[in-house]
Amino acid sequence: MDRIAVLVVDDEESVRTFLSELLGSAGYQVRCAANGNQALEMLSGGSFDAVLLDVVMPEMSGLEVLRRYQSMGGGAPVIVLSALSGADDAVRAMKMGASDYLSKPFGNDELQDALARALGTRAPERQAVAPVLPPPRSVAPVVDTTQEQRVLISTSPSMRRARALVERIADTDVPVLLLGESGTGKEVIAREIHARSQRRNRPFIKVNCAALPGELLESELFGHERGAFTGATAEKPGKFELADQGTIFLDEIGEMAIRLQAKLLQVLQDEEFFRVGGKKSVRVDSRVVVATNRDLEKEIALGNFREDLFYRLNVVAIRLPPLRERREDVVPLTDHFLKKYGRGYVNGVSELPTEVLHAFADYDWPGNVRELENMVRRLCVLKDPTLVLDELRAAVRAPASAPSLPTSYAGDDGGPFGRAHDEGFRTPPPSVQVLEMPSRGAAFGLASVAPLAPPVHGPMVMESANAVVAAPRYVNPFDVPQPPPPPAPTGELSLKDIGKRAAMLAEREAILAMLQRTAWNKRRAATKLRISYKALLYKIKECGIIDPRASAEL
Repeated sequence: MDRIAVLVVDDEESVRTFLSELLGSAGYQVRCAANGNQALEMLSGGSFDAVLLDVVMPEMSGLEVLRRYQSMGGGAPVIVLSALSGADDAVRAMKMGASDYLSKPFGNDELQDALARALGTRAPERQAVAPVLPPPRSVAPVVDTTQEQRVLISTSPSMRRARALVERIADTDVPVLLLGESGTGKEVIAREIHARSQRRNRPFIKVNCAALPGELLESELFGHERGAFTGATAEKPGKFELADQGTIFLDEIGEMAIRLQAKLLQVLQDEEFFRVGGKKSVRVDSRVVVATNRDLEKEIALGNFREDLFYRLNVVAIRLPPLRERREDVVPLTDHFLKKYGRGYVNGVSELPTEVLHAFADYDWPGNVRELENMVRRLCVLKDPTLVLDELRAAVRAPASAPSLPTSYAGDDGGPFGRAHDEGFRTPPPSVQVLEMPSRGAAFGLASVAPLAPPVHGPMVMESANAVVAAPRYVNPFDVPQPPPPPAPTGELSLKDIGKRAAMLAEREAILAMLQRTAWNKRRAATKLRISYKALLYKIKECGIIDPRASAEL
């Protein structure tokens, strides 16, 4: 039997080399193309059984390659490779005829499953042991999650209580809700639950609900039928079907759209659902474990999460404490990551200087265990503790020396090294006052307006028909005072004019409050306020609100 031919199209040589070796060891015949023109030439002159196509490429994008290949009458299934930021491109690619997609970084199992779905019975059998290949530096490593060993390392009383709860509920089939800041180890706990259950020999399927837009997430979870939408050339089982008799882990459940939450509630209640475009219900028996770094009760109050789904999921809730509340775990975790990464580099690091360990013990770790892991890995690569020590010292001095964003929005992994997506569980610094939407009474300057804090930058005058009420100023996260609102028109005012003026003042305060809550992320603030992004920009200009980031650059 001839080997199955796969064409890998990616502009990065390291990605092509890595996927070529990986798929070659799995029994495929692999050829590579470095750009769109080369790929189209190879597709027109050769016979391929499947195509792995990167979306973002210079000169000719993957979408254009797909369009031209379809117009040529190409029949090989095309699997789109898209980064997180290219999720919209992945949706368009599916509508243009792509058979499947993979979000980078993806696991070896995900790659093999995508090829198996595209090729049907022609897919080669998997090797029992996948070869260990060094990942290229410019691409996130492809990890076989079934072989990855995840260890829960902790000596703290709070984590011991969490482990004891895991042992008690592992063999039951009740849903589990994992709560905690980003990077605290929620996925490790989810895998521990699966490993201790009677489903341990069945699949463990992870889905990141924040990584995909709503249209794509529905197809990912529940699958679709052939012809359900443009480009659905074959039926595709969803993750719930793949997790039948096993466990499905829904990470970042707080990011799921309301419409999909209703469908998830149906699966939890009835253990059945309809594929996208399907007419027959599909029954599944999957253990559901979900995780979030948001405060779901607050999300319910804001209308972002269904209350009935929350109570359905909140049968057993396990809250994982942040690393700053269990400092006794810092040293054991450091030793574990040092062993994990130290041997992966030539002349690897075997132990850390005492000064580094003391700095680790004193640091608050806003990015939690994930930040600690990345820090140890950086030490193993750089082999220069002074660089890391300088960064830790700068991070400790930063709050006192310069105004900064709330810790929740510092960057990707928290602290000086990235964003921690955990605003639901983090307390803003004392200099930041987070306010809720003004009440109806506040909009008209009634006596029910209670001062929330002493004025910081002077009072702001709120006008009504019969009174002038001084309301406290909102404190800007950059400590930049906002100018007063536009002055009221002079002369006699009609009741209609007074109403417009009061509404504008109320809108101004509501917009300021939401901008502070979102660290002046205007797109996120627009979503929370349920208006369009352009409408928010117009109202910011109309109300005379100044972005403090623009002021800081002057």
